[in-house]
Parts: sequence; structure tokens; C-alpha cells
Amino acid sequence: MTDKPTPADWQAAADKEVKGRELTWDTPEGFTIKPLYTAEDTDGIDPGLPGFAPFTRGPYASMYTGRPWTIRQYAGFSTAEESNAFYRRNLAAGQKGLSVAFDLATHRGYDSDHPRVVGDVGKAGVAIDTVRDMEILFDQIPLDEMSVSMTMNGAVIPVMAFYIVAGERQGVPAEKLSGTIQNDILKEFMVRNTYIYPPEPSMRIVSDIIAYTSANMPRFNSISISGYHMHEAGATAVQELAFTIADGKEYAKRAMEAGQDLDKFAPRLSFFFGIGMNFFMEIAKLRAARKLWHDVMAGLGARNEKSKMLRTHCQTSGVSLQEQDPYNNVIRTTVEAMAAVLGGTQSLHTNALDEAIALPTDFSARIARNTQLVLQEESGITNVVDPLGGSYYIESLTATLVAEAEKLIAEVDEAGGMTQYVATGAPKAAIERAAAEKQTNVDKGETVIVGVNKYRKDKEDPIDTLDIDNHKVRQSQIDRIKRVREERDEEACQAALAALTEAAKADPRSSNEALRTGRDENGIPLPPSVLAEMEKAGDTNLLARAVEAARHDATLGEISKAMEEAFGRHDATPKPVSGVYKTAYEFDKRWTQVTDGVDAVERRLGRKPRIMVAKMGQDGHDRGANVIASAFSDMGFEVISGPLFQTPKEAAKMALENEVDVVGASSLAAGHKTLIPELIDMLKAAGRPDIKVTAGGVIPPQDYDFLREKGVQGIYGPGSNVVECAADILTLLGHNMPPAGEDMDEAAE
Repeated sequence: MTDKPTPADWQAAADKEVKGRELTWDTPEGFTIKPLYTAEDTDGIDPGLPGFAPFTRGPYASMYTGRPWTIRQYAGFSTAEESNAFYRRNLAAGQKGLSVAFDLATHRGYDSDHPRVVGDVGKAGVAIDTVRDMEILFDQIPLDEMSVSMTMNGAVIPVMAFYIVAGERQGVPAEKLSGTIQNDILKEFMVRNTYIYPPEPSMRIVSDIIAYTSANMPRFNSISISGYHMHEAGATAVQELAFTIADGKEYAKRAMEAGQDLDKFAPRLSFFFGIGMNFFMEIAKLRAARKLWHDVMAGLGARNEKSKMLRTHCQTSGVSLQEQDPYNNVIRTTVEAMAAVLGGTQSLHTNALDEAIALPTDFSARIARNTQLVLQEESGITNVVDPLGGSYYIESLTATLVAEAEKLIAEVDEAGGMTQYVATGAPKAAIERAAAEKQTNVDKGETVIVGVNKYRKDKEDPIDTLDIDNHKVRQSQIDRIKRVREERDEEACQAALAALTEAAKADPRSSNEALRTGRDENGIPLPPSVLAEMEKAGDTNLLARAVEAARHDATLGEISKAMEEAFGRHDATPKPVSGVYKTAYEFDKRWTQVTDGVDAVERRLGRKPRIMVAKMGQDGHDRGANVIASAFSDMGFEVISGPLFQTPKEAAKMALENEVDVVGASSLAAGHKTLIPELIDMLKAAGRPDIKVTAGGVIPPQDYDFLREKGVQGIYGPGSNVVECAADILTLLGHNMPPAGEDMDEAAE
């Protein structure tokens, strides 16, 4: 009988097999992952049982053995009519819940006839301007039976009001509506940027929605606290966990300060996480999130176990999808979907293979949906609760994530909570640095992306994509807005909007505290008649006032504007990080060629080459723009970062005032065919056709020729190497750059 082998025996055997090669791996979170985990790594770790505190192994005892996760595909297509038809097809094919994507004009509180949204209407989601749009969106979909998730934060008040009134007109009272509204504004100030109002009034909106739904909509989740957009912006797993849980903690505290009972509203809070390609990290992340939330809620005084139970929706990563060799995206989505369900998600959206290029077609959406059906029906995953529970690696990784996230949450607490921490800019800067570091690893080939920086095809195969006629959609929306305005009681509508503005200007804290304590701000008891009058006014709940405006057919833009009268509109200019690329490429030959080229252009011009990074339209995703700004600055360019949400006219004015050589237009929301040609025409009209205009982001290859005909001189889609983009732009500026891998010709300059 031989002795039982030890970890030291294993190490000796492994060293012999790999000849001493290092087998550890460092993650973006700074974790050193060992090649072998044993019982020693889980000593003292007790994950508990599913359905019991701290819920590490799942919020429900039976999990998928009782009922599989909900297939909730996120979709919205141009008009309410087209989206409704798509939803009904998907529901007939096995989808169990609806998840609505809105266009960017809607997100930002603009009606489709507003001049700032010419290129945004119907792009990246459905346009909703009136209750009538919402009625059409859910036509023949019974709202008392169908759970509806709506990804909305900026214009959350009018969208919720429209949903409630559409239900009323369908004969469904608010108390029978079920689903979730995202209503997570803090992450907008960190990463996604589809905010409207400044942070403080935005937080009031969150609290008012929690209060209204707690009182009137017992089946509806008032907030979906979202780490997904942090994940997509480049956050590490630790950052996504810590900032998401800290956001949830802040919302709970604000609601309690407004007089809400924690155990009444907390069971209706839900979460939303992104799932990427680091398979085991993503599984551990969901398990860690449940433990963290349990501890936070217990710390806030929750007594109801359901208040401490984190329930989450997940979505596979959009940023992991690639334009090159796009059928690989089916495999990526499958891997990510498996991580989500092995981590214990309650519902899931799987991305379509073509979403790095355009909105999904019916063909690609069917594959995405069927990915989940195959996992549910064929894989056996649903037969066992938390099948990876007890894994040495998974339990160790979960515990490490919890410990590291707790450190970051403590840092947030020390800053005074997430609202104050966001105001410092620290979380946004940390995520942007992590994103830049990830991109350098991809560009250098240290992180392999199959079909992009390794195993690249000589020639990409064409792929059919969905194209939206933006001008046609916008005109149809404008026509409907006009009809609604003509048919409504204008006097009643304006009175309801004025009442909303009045509520927005009021200070709700004093009335809420008075109603709770029965005393005024000096502690003097208030007469019953005064308290009755305050209660009768419904006080100043913004959603209650907006519902009344929606009943009188106020538009989304009008409701948003009514609150803007009191709150103002929030604006921000990106502040890219610096030094990440320069450090990573310190000894890289190609980097040196590019920086030498920048120096040569500087000598010729008598100044640094000047590039403006422009974000036109209402898309707030700025990861790509920030990465470009950071990298080009490190390479020696003078970089001017334009503010978010510019019109082509504003971008052209800024380019002319700063006398730039190049404008790099970042497009992620399919507005490129409208906005970029308009910018080029304005530069020409101003007598500066020499300013080069390039385009980057999510642009279908079939649009490349159109853009080139309109004057775009460089197009850089997903997967483009940032250093090679810079080399190409130097060529546009008249500097003879050698192809990658070749030496610089001494006579080139």
C-alpha cells in the first residue's frame, strides 16, 4: 500500500512534465491563480446551503430543479409596432419574459421631434414618445400575465408612468403589473452616461419610484441594481461587485431616509450582472454577490430573510463579441451563458452573434434564444442545485472575491457612500484604467481573442445584418406625436405638467419627515388637519404626478422637461486616464515606430498632431472613446476629448476652434450614417475640408463604402489594434509609416 500523494508530490510531477515552466496566472483583479487547488484552500470556508443565509449557493432551495431560470431576451426595434411583432414571435417560440430596449432619444428624455436626436431615433432600441407608443408595444400581450423588464434610468419617470397608464388602458391596474425597472442612476454617472439630471435630484427620483411601487405595485421590482454596464466598460470582477453592492446599499439607505420600511421594499430589489469569458471568475462572482448583499442588508437592520436575498438577471457580454469571424460569438455566448447559470442567475439574456456589428436579425436572435433552451433541455445543468459548490477552486475564488470587494466597499463607506464617492470621480477613473489595461493586453496579444489577434482569417466572410431606416422611423414618430397632441385636452395636460414641476421644486424630505413623526422641523406637533392635508397632497411623489400627466397624454419629452425646469440637466466631459499604454509598451518596437512618427509630424507642423475624439448623438458608452484618447495621448498626440452628446454642429465648431488635424468619431448606436456625414459637410462648409474625419466603433462592414464615399478617411471597427490605428492616422497626416513588422525606411521622412 502506497502513501497518499501530497501537493508537494503533485508539484514535483508537474514540474517534471512542463520542465519548470511557471503555471500560475495573474487575473485583471490582481489574483494569482494557482494550477492546483486542494482542501487546504477551502479551510474555514462554509458556503452554507441553497435557500439559506448567506445564500452563497443560491437564493432558493430547489433552484433550477424546481424551475429553470427565466429566458428574458432584451430587445427593441425602431418602432413599437416592429418591437411588438418581434416580442410575440419570441414568446411563441419559448421566451418566458419581456425585456425592453429603448432608443437613446428615449433614454435621454427627448421626444423624437427634438433637433438633438436626429440620428438616434429608433436606433439601438424602440422609440417611445407617448402612452400610445407603449400601448402598441404591448398590444395583445396581457400585462397582468407577462413579466416585463425595462432597462431605463434617465427617463425612468415618464417610462414608468407610460407603462402604468398603458396597463390601465388595457384594463390592468397597477397592483397587477409585474416585472422590473432598472432605475439605477448611480452607475450612469460612472459608466453608461444616459443620465438627464444631476446626481442629487436623480437619487430623489429613485426613492420616489421605490415609494410609489411599494405602495401601489406589490408584484413589481422597483430597481435593478446594475453591474452589467460597469462590466462592459472594463471593470474588473472586484470593481463590478463592490460598486454594484455599494450602489444597492446607497439606494436602500436613501429609501430608509425617506421614511420607507427596509423590509417592505428590499424584497423587491433586484440586480443585473454582466457575464464575460473568465468562466470560473464569473461563476464565483455571482456567488460572492449573494454573500456580500446578505451581509450589507443584515448590517442595515433587515429582519426579513427575503430582504437579504440577492436575486439577479444576467446578460452575456457585449464587449466580448467581435466583428471579425463573428460565428465565434455563438461559442462565446454559450460559454458565458453556462457561467451565468452555474453561478445561479434567476433570468438570462444571451447576446446574438451579430451584435458587435448591428441589431440582431431574426436568424441570430433565434440562435441566441435557443442557446438557453439547449442548456435547459439538453445539458443536465438544471438537475443539480449549485453543481460546482464545494469545488476547491470555486469556493476559494468566491471567498477571495468577497474579501477584496469588502475592502473596496469600505473605501466607499469612508467617502460617505456611493453618491459622494461617484462625485469624486474615483470609480469612473478606476474602471477606465482597468479598461485601458485590458485593451493593451489584447493589442499586445497577451490576451488571446480567437479570430482577432490570433487565428485570424485572411478574408472575412460577409454576414447579413439588420439595417434601420432612421429617417423613416423618426418621421413616423413625429406624425404620432402630432396626432396625440391634437387629440388631447391641452389645458388639463399643461396643468398636470405644471403640478409635476411644482413637485420637483418642493423639498420632499421635510414633508416626509413630518408625516412620519407628526412634528414640524422644530419638533412641534402638527395639528391633525395639517397632517391630513399633507397626506392628501400625495405630497410630492414625482411618479404619482407623472402618471397623472401621462393620463392626459403628455409626451416623454414634456414630462422630462417639466422636471428639468426644477433640476437642470447634467453634462460631463470625459477625462481619460494616462500612462497605461506607455507603461505597457515601453520596449515594444511598433510602439517606438509610432511615437517616432508622432515626433516627426510634430517637427513638421511645429506642434503636436492634434486629434479630437468626438461622441455625437445620445449614446453615452464611452469606453472606446476613452481608450483611444488615453492611448493617443500616451503616444504623443495632443488629444481633445469632446463632451458627450454633441450634435455634428457642436462637434464641428469645437474642431474648428481647436484647429485639429483629425476628428475621431466614436459610434456605437448606429447613428454613423447620419451624424458623421453631417459633420464632414459642416467642416467643408467652414472651409476646412483638410481636417481628416475617421470613424470607430460598431459599424457594419457593408456601411464602410457609404462612409468612405461621404469622406470618412479611416474606419476602425471592434477588434482594431489601437497602435495600428495610430499608425494609420499618421499616414493620413502625411507621414510614411512602414507596415507592422517592417523596419522604418530611413528616407521615409
